Amino acid sequence: MRSTAPLVLLTAAVLAAGTLTACGSGSGSDRNTVKVAFIKDTNSKVTVRDDYVGIVAKQFEKANPGKKVKLIPIQASENDYYAKIQQMMRSPKTAPDVVYEDTFLINSDIEAGLLRPLDGYIGKWDDWQQFEPTAKRAAKAADGKTYGVPDGTDTRGLWFNKKIFKKAGLPASWQPRTWDEVLDTARKIKKKVPGVIPLNVFTGKGAGEAAVMQGFEMLLYGTGKDQLYDPGSKKWVIGSKGFRDSLEFLDTVYKEKLGPDVSDALSPNIQTNVAAELLPEGKLAIDLDGSWLGQQWQKTGGGNPWPAWSTTLGQAPFPTRDGAAPGKVSLAGGWTWSVPQRAQQPDLAWKLIETFQSKRNALNWCVRGAQIAVRKDVAADPRYRESVPGIGFFTGLVKISQYRPALPAYPKVASAIGEAMEAVTAGDAPPDKAAKDYDEQLRSLVDGRVVRKP
Repeated sequence: MRSTAPLVLLTAAVLAAGTLTACGSGSGSDRNTVKVAFIKDTNSKVTVRDDYVGIVAKQFEKANPGKKVKLIPIQASENDYYAKIQQMMRSPKTAPDVVYEDTFLINSDIEAGLLRPLDGYIGKWDDWQQFEPTAKRAAKAADGKTYGVPDGTDTRGLWFNKKIFKKAGLPASWQPRTWDEVLDTARKIKKKVPGVIPLNVFTGKGAGEAAVMQGFEMLLYGTGKDQLYDPGSKKWVIGSKGFRDSLEFLDTVYKEKLGPDVSDALSPNIQTNVAAELLPEGKLAIDLDGSWLGQQWQKTGGGNPWPAWSTTLGQAPFPTRDGAAPGKVSLAGGWTWSVPQRAQQPDLAWKLIETFQSKRNALNWCVRGAQIAVRKDVAADPRYRESVPGIGFFTGLVKISQYRPALPAYPKVASAIGEAMEAVTAGDAPPDKAAKDYDEQLRSLVDGRVVRKP
């Protein structure tokens, strides 16, 4: 998300503080051991992914006598995790054999020479035909090769507390049609239910891609077609009204004190605080967030058991700015299991990926992790369809969900968006000035490949 130099400095600082799990791979390589690096939730109580990876590792070892799986869980915010794995993948001494890769990083990591294509393996894998075309595209790079196997996707929308809505005299069937309706609802909650945060929209640099994708781009993609990147001209967009309007929305939320305190909103811990405290404790009325939130509140591995969440929370699509078709907005993302270019055991790594994404394990992960299925046979399974309250709602958003530009420059562009958001949220710049500063920075980041849109 940041430029290379800051990433190096950040990683060094984090490692010095001892807050990340060291890779421990040493200078040698055991041909019977496959090393897998993955992100661990910053809330140590949440063990959903850890438990799942551990189950698959034991299954793999049992099916492959003499082979071992070395787990490298990295407890960090997403930005710090990206920094850590990129540093690890730069050297054969530290590179894992399998890495959990956010799809938005694939092209930039390929450009940096960090990932290897998997087409030779995938071409011999019958299960690949079960994967949805959109999921396959998310793992395919600009060079036409595939660099990962998706383990699920996600969608985004509004979560709202029906008990708070009742106190405010608002309907449990709330379905806002415009941005103004969202803001007016937040204002009513502020007036009628004091002490409650009316609306959370992730913002700033601290939350990283959560702010850019779940916050800003959910706004921007509802202001018109191709407001971030113009595929026709293959240029990034500057000067758009949609960009300014999106910043104006954020400015309104934080100027009118409809969101969390600014210091909390800009904290790297805001995602954990929303899921572990603000929503379960009834301190937040509306949250613009992802389909996966339910995993936090499950009895087993969730870390924050909240049995009442399924009846307390409702879901609604996030609307377009003025209600223009299709009337609602969602972005889809997801993660893949990938093999670093400098992995020492690529064949063993592929066998582990096959194990991760067998139908049995893919179903297990989607149920445990509240993931949107990317395998057709998993999506059709009754256990998946009945797994988590709200899974039907979020799965239904897949057909209107859009994707971030899968381009090498995207992480740098996203970082610039985060800076613009932070400037507005902190009151350091009005929306017009923050938008102009972004335009200037963007020109430099993409070597002048920009097009102006009114």
